[in-house]
Amino acid sequence: MKSISMIKALQLCGAYQKMALLERKTLQEQRLCELVRYAKAHSPYFAELYAELPEHFTLSDLPITNKRDLMECWNDWITDRSVTLENIEAFLRDKDNIGRKWKKKYMVVTTSGSTGNPLVMLCDSTVNNVLAAVSAKRAYARKEDMKAFIRQGGKSIGVYADSGFYLGNSTIRAKQLMMPWKKRQIGLSSALYATEKIVEQLNRFQPAMLGGYPSNLELLIEEQESGRLNISPVIIMTGGEYLSDSLRKRLAETFHCYVQTSYACTEGGTIACECRKKHLHINDDWLIVEPIDRDGNPVPDGQRADKLLLTNLYNYTQPIIRYEVADRIILHQEPCPCGNPSPWLQIEGRNDDVLTFEMDGKRVHIPPLAIYAELKEVHELRRFQLLKYHGNKVELRIEPMADTNRIKAFEVACGVLKKRFSMYGVEDVTVTLSEEIPRQHPISGKFKHIINIESSL
Repeated sequence: MKSISMIKALQLCGAYQKMALLERKTLQEQRLCELVRYAKAHSPYFAELYAELPEHFTLSDLPITNKRDLMECWNDWITDRSVTLENIEAFLRDKDNIGRKWKKKYMVVTTSGSTGNPLVMLCDSTVNNVLAAVSAKRAYARKEDMKAFIRQGGKSIGVYADSGFYLGNSTIRAKQLMMPWKKRQIGLSSALYATEKIVEQLNRFQPAMLGGYPSNLELLIEEQESGRLNISPVIIMTGGEYLSDSLRKRLAETFHCYVQTSYACTEGGTIACECRKKHLHINDDWLIVEPIDRDGNPVPDGQRADKLLLTNLYNYTQPIIRYEVADRIILHQEPCPCGNPSPWLQIEGRNDDVLTFEMDGKRVHIPPLAIYAELKEVHELRRFQLLKYHGNKVELRIEPMADTNRIKAFEVACGVLKKRFSMYGVEDVTVTLSEEIPRQHPISGKFKHIINIESSL
């Protein structure tokens, strides 16, 4: 497989936007065939999976894959036969490696684990260059916002989880390590910090662009309205969680700027970019998205799907082919008034709850990611689910790792939780171990890590 340089990736992204529909379809099919041939030849996992695959196949002929199976077969899945999961896990144990390359070849990232099973991914130069090119060419819904961002100094800061090897966090730190002078232009404020500390950092940085998870940015509205936060971004870009119309409107009115979102995941990078009409257009030159129901059957355009299958056409190191993603979408093929012919989607997205505690007569809000990111780093846990009840009572459902005692896993998780709550000034919390294991919603089938029972009633 020939690597793609940054300049080439930019050229390919630009050329695709000028192609006719038939040319686009032909290019997508060509890239799929090349990816499947490479995966079958270089990955023992795919060699076995595609053993009976006909020479002339269609997309639906390819078996569905999922996160758990790929992690269990990680060493056979990867096409670079010199790499083992043991090598990478040793690299992951040192947080200073976030944003750095393993053996100067792969940036290592992990998924957010929204289905309870985090995945370890390697980003080679081609993956990094395509990700950057898509961002450069398609990130802004409106060109005037990009121009305003540049005029105001081009300073951007993201409020994201910085405790793990997440794609957004790793990408920002990689830029800072590669170009140290960029630290004055590209910032990162931890979504795990108390709101007061985030406000302090934002006031000091004064960004032209503010990015972050909607649940974290929502907590900044009151801060800006009260005057404790005093920033004037020209653009707000959200991601990682569902952005509701009401929150988009509130953010725009509070910060007096345009607010947009995108749809991304570690396995595929930026799956869809938003246009002026607030439609999320799929980057279908690099990705294939198939909406399916619970049983894996195709869902017609315009109808809500229970899941989707994702095929990444540019990652040859760890092929993602018809890979199951637990997000509910509606796919649209009808023309968009913006003029972009690529299909667009609506997404229900991840929807963990903001937690609310009572402390000294005051209500304290803690964004779900602050809790999720901490528990995800507890190595004794395979899966977890936190439920918040009235009276500062928390119940933890856990599934410990195979070699870990259940009580021991809970004690470690409980200590992490209480430390995190304390950082928000919440000291009086009761944490109990549930007899139940983490489970999906009985009706929607959606898995939530953080559930506020009070707001669900």
